[in-house]
Amino acid sequence: MASLKTADIRNMSAEERNQKLKELRDDLMHEKGITASGGAPSSPGAIRALRLNIARILTVQKEEEEI
Repeated sequence: MASLKTADIRNMSAEERNQKLKELRDDLMHEKGITASGGAPSSPGAIRALRLNIARILTVQKEEEEI
């Protein structure tokens, strides 16, 4: 899972950002489900990376709403 850069997120259209946000939230739900059932996540930092990427997208969306 590669980290999204803020500049890349800003270059995406609103629809692309919404689609990426949905994908990331689905992945996060899957990883949390594995952890909750007693399994180990595929990558120890995966949940944190997903949460950071989601936050980056939401931040850019919020900034564009204010403009």
